[in-house]
Amino acid sequence: MIAKGPNILVVGAGIIGASIAYHLARRGAPVTVIDRGQPAGGATGQSFAWINASYRNPKPYYRLRVHGMQEYRRLEQELDGALRVKWGGCLAWDLEPDDLERFVRQHASWGYDVRVVERAEIRAMEPRLIEPPARAAFAAAEGTVEPVAATTTLLNAATHWGAEIRTGIGVDEIVVKDGRVRGVTTEAGAINADHIVLAVGIDTAAMSARLGVRLPMQSSPGLLVFSKPAPPLLNRVVEGPGLHMKQDPDGRIVAGEDFGGGPAPNDPEAEGARLLDLIKTRLRDADGLELERVSVGLRPIPEDRLPAVGAAPGVEGLYVAVMHSGVTLAPIVGRVAATEILDGVRVELLDPFRPERFAKA
Repeated sequence: MIAKGPNILVVGAGIIGASIAYHLARRGAPVTVIDRGQPAGGATGQSFAWINASYRNPKPYYRLRVHGMQEYRRLEQELDGALRVKWGGCLAWDLEPDDLERFVRQHASWGYDVRVVERAEIRAMEPRLIEPPARAAFAAAEGTVEPVAATTTLLNAATHWGAEIRTGIGVDEIVVKDGRVRGVTTEAGAINADHIVLAVGIDTAAMSARLGVRLPMQSSPGLLVFSKPAPPLLNRVVEGPGLHMKQDPDGRIVAGEDFGGGPAPNDPEAEGARLLDLIKTRLRDADGLELERVSVGLRPIPEDRLPAVGAAPGVEGLYVAVMHSGVTLAPIVGRVAATEILDGVRVELLDPFRPERFAKA
């Protein structure tokens, strides 16, 4: 632990900001977290919260995600059980047969714990699936969390180590003098800081642009339905055609639909009711499921679909952390960001994901 350090302001109390604040505070740094809303009130609270390193990722990004999964194991021990992760893996068959085989071969060659399973084993793993597929990919090391609870746990732990959490405070302006951040102005007054971490999701592009930092983003909508708590129906994450679903520790079935970058539905409630009906056609004993709520969230995705994490080019003391897979990456990004900020180093693991790549482009 460091004896004392620079004053650090984390803007954004989603799971990324919470993890960075926790790792900074645990090392003894003076940390303040501010958010214009409530913790996990943005993309985090509307996340499917699947901890994974699955397909469609280049190898450097896959490697970062595997680190994120491993860091959850560390945090579970470090936080003495306060962080509740539901492990059990993922069954996925939302790919064409050739693509599924290719995914399994590639990731297995990278060292990932994934294999093809047949219908009989799938039925034993998920006995309430009405029509198990002939084959699926099973990634045994994957898991899930309830994202609001996980964020709250990290913020509580940060507070334990001395961090200050202030909600309902939005940033009016980031103050820069002589090329270095000095703090922010807010409705509640000025807050001085030697370092500022931007963990503000879809607002990152606009806030960065005010400082001359180019960080192009795309906002991709995703719809989630949440059932009321139900008896055990699912043991793990299930990814089937047109529907991915899981059951949180509190008993709620959470299911999602991806719009592939297209617009969100005009009637989210009707779409949510349709998804709930679809769940009932996929799961035995699910007839009694009741809809609790529907959410549509905009996922913060940098333009090239890779995370943007690291010191912002041209503004000393400004650190950026924005990505779609925030739940998976929060533990590793928090630990590495704290190392880079407090020790003044560049951790090689993040080199493919530096925000400066957009300035060069």
